[in-house]
Amino acid sequence: MSSLAVPQAEPRADSTPGTAQDRRPPLRRRIALVPTVTLLLGALYCLLPVAWVVVAATKSGRELFSTFTFLPGTGFADNVRDLTAYRDGVYWQWMANSALYAGLGALLSTCVSAVSGYALSAYRFRGRETIFNVLLAGVLMPPVSLAVPQYLLLAKADLTDSYLSVLLPQILFPYGVYLARIYAAAAVPADVIEAGRMDGASEWRIFTRIALPMMIPGMVTVFLFQFVAIWNNFLLPYIMLGDDEKFPITLGLFTLLEQGANTPALYTLVITGAFLAVLPLVALFLVIQRFWSLDLLSGAVKS
Repeated sequence: MSSLAVPQAEPRADSTPGTAQDRRPPLRRRIALVPTVTLLLGALYCLLPVAWVVVAATKSGRELFSTFTFLPGTGFADNVRDLTAYRDGVYWQWMANSALYAGLGALLSTCVSAVSGYALSAYRFRGRETIFNVLLAGVLMPPVSLAVPQYLLLAKADLTDSYLSVLLPQILFPYGVYLARIYAAAAVPADVIEAGRMDGASEWRIFTRIALPMMIPGMVTVFLFQFVAIWNNFLLPYIMLGDDEKFPITLGLFTLLEQGANTPALYTLVITGAFLAVLPLVALFLVIQRFWSLDLLSGAVKS
């Protein structure tokens, strides 16, 4: 009996297993890494100043200029005590003012945005699109161009150098109205509104009891945006206010930094104050992020 021997093909020289050509990732995979690397570089660019502030806040005045940049110091507790003792605790007055401006201003702005956005979404009336386009123009207009006219208007009403001079211009938030309209159109079905009307509910009751609970996640976003914008606002208080006891934290730290040009010992107070001023924003974001998660989960269970 004869057996036929089947010749086996010789491996090609250019396809030897284990070569660098086989180990090289495909072109598509290499291209997919570009967005990831770009995001990492962007995150590093944003987080590097924050890391510097956190580390510098722990250093005393001597350590700030004599030690490695990212080497933690031992003077954080002393810096907080000196900051609290500065002018009988005016720093905490600035923090309280910022909490008042940002908290009350963002709350009022969110309420105005919710009512306006719902009205522009649920009702059909003459001039609706014109009003909405004007609001969009307000979104595109830089706040710098509005600061001086706002000052002149409030000066006519004798409201400058008061808490209202900072609060009133912040109540109307064009971008918040835009978000509220978009969210109301997507989250509040027209059939639900019609069902409420057929049941005899008033328009205000339909808004407060039916539409507003559906709009809560979007309104939380508006509140967060406006709170951060007011907390970080510098130009409007700088123009409106003259009494430093009414300053928000941004303007207060600016005046402290100007004094530090002649007194280098105040640099540590400015850095520590900037670090403490960021903590309320971080805490607010963490709380609201948890609220977003709970709301989305509850919506999924209801549906």
